[in-house]
Amino acid sequence: MFYASFLRVSLNNEVLEMAIQMKTTRRVFLAAGTAVAIATAAGFGKHLSVEAQSNRTINLYSARHYDSDNALYEGFTKKTGIKVNLIEAPADKLIERIKSEGANSPADVLMTVDAGNLWRAQEAGLLQPVSSKTLQSAIPANLRDPQGHWFGLSKRARVIVYNKSRVQPSQLSTYEDLASPKWKGRIMIRSSSNVYNQSLVGSMLAVHGAAKTEAWAKGVVTNFAAPPKGNDTAQIKEVASGAADLTLVNTYYVVRLMKSNKPEEKEIASKVGVFFPNQRDRGTHVNISGGGVVKTSQNRDAAIQFLEYLASPEAQSLLARGNNEYPARSGVSIDQMLASLGKFKEDKLNAAVYGRNNSEALKLMDRAGWK
Repeated sequence: MFYASFLRVSLNNEVLEMAIQMKTTRRVFLAAGTAVAIATAAGFGKHLSVEAQSNRTINLYSARHYDSDNALYEGFTKKTGIKVNLIEAPADKLIERIKSEGANSPADVLMTVDAGNLWRAQEAGLLQPVSSKTLQSAIPANLRDPQGHWFGLSKRARVIVYNKSRVQPSQLSTYEDLASPKWKGRIMIRSSSNVYNQSLVGSMLAVHGAAKTEAWAKGVVTNFAAPPKGNDTAQIKEVASGAADLTLVNTYYVVRLMKSNKPEEKEIASKVGVFFPNQRDRGTHVNISGGGVVKTSQNRDAAIQFLEYLASPEAQSLLARGNNEYPARSGVSIDQMLASLGKFKEDKLNAAVYGRNNSEALKLMDRAGWK
């Protein structure tokens, strides 16, 4: 059985209303013989139990909302005896929470998706550098901050998804080609506010510079079949329906539909194909989910142990398979259905570069009319 410590929070009506609006969750695992008070991640509770302040517990602020991650926390506790106190919320909410808590923040580890969010946390001074031979040997250099403020722990590729009945793979080539006039009125993509798209454009900024990237973005906007709306799954559904011919999504969204127990979702997956762009040059854009040690952590050693555990082969397999992602560590097997999408060449641009470029990417996209 998995043991974890917990927050004791007095929730007033204002906090409850905030929790509902934020749609965040607070998972609490029960310790044997202990009465548990359940709190939401939106509640700005100030008081941790005595146990939660000890070095046998880490307080994890996580934007990863996958139930499968629970097995990771259980495995870490069994291996080390260190309990995991979990608070979940979207990345921006967690970053703001740590800021508001200041020097008294109980957070030990921040985990989130996308290098852009990790970069924002780093720029806000919320993360501390970590020097760990274990992490440096397990996590490739392009998937971690050069100064060790954060480490990528899983990968997702941003790929072209196309309607099989309307597009042939031979017609596809690069991200750059999406601005070609041949795709006019045939593309659907999420909005510029989406951090995944910001990171992709941030990677193109690193390759092409601002002027060429903005010209490309304007060309893509010209090719929109409809104004951006919805998440990656919504884009896939639109392409499958014929409302558009192409979109850009993270690979795990496709695999989720392929694995779905709903016949209608499996049918959607059967109507679309996956294409890995830029295989003849720099490779397909790869983003990460990852984590870092919070600057004010009172349990630094335990927090580093947690990150090192997540980089271990056994944890990497659980972490990646839980959300149909690619492990950051090489030599770890991947989900069979994800593997069925094919092997591909990855863009080796350091994640810190496109994370740093996110702000400029958003401004550029907005100027291009990508709303």
